[in-house]
Amino acid sequence: MTTWVEPEGGRERGPLGLAKAFTQVLVNPATFFEEAVSPGDQAPGLVFAMAVVLVSQGTRLALEPGRALAFSAPTWLAAVLTLALAVLLIAPAALHALSAVETLALAAVAPDRGGVSETVQVLAYASAPCAFVGVGVPVVTFACGLWAFALLVAGTRIVHDTSLARAAVAALVPGALAYGSGFGWFAATAALFPWAADYVPVAGV
Repeated sequence: MTTWVEPEGGRERGPLGLAKAFTQVLVNPATFFEEAVSPGDQAPGLVFAMAVVLVSQGTRLALEPGRALAFSAPTWLAAVLTLALAVLLIAPAALHALSAVETLALAAVAPDRGGVSETVQVLAYASAPCAFVGVGVPVVTFACGLWAFALLVAGTRIVHDTSLARAAVAALVPGALAYGSGFGWFAATAALFPWAADYVPVAGV
């Protein structure tokens, strides 16, 4: 499940593979999306997205245990259950739902696009900067959300071999839902720029 395709070919498993994917998509996204996204190989991307949620939400709950869902359990157990729900249920479901949304958009603007599995991988790997949003600092969340959206547009353009404008159109809705609502970019924007509060939703995980 944590297998990923290295640019040189071959496959590396486990946490080291995830760490390399994380580093490369942040440092050299163009090469990563060109060479490390493979048709039909979406399991590593799914695991990557789950790992991002694990880190971001784990950090958030460690810093603010009161954000855990209201389970009839001790605080620490409620936090663990909340984290498990986010990682094991919400993250996979959201990733595939948003991939379906982007696939529909790509069908309209890029008929010669790649497959659904490539879209799943692009959305997953583009979320890498969101691993840092759990610190709860609005400026960090704001920067990470923009970074993630830029990666999503770049990855969509490269993997689906389309123009930058068409990639941006296809990425707009899933990016807004994933990074804006899901990872809290809208809320961070409202906190940093109060005048924008009336124009953006503020719900986040």
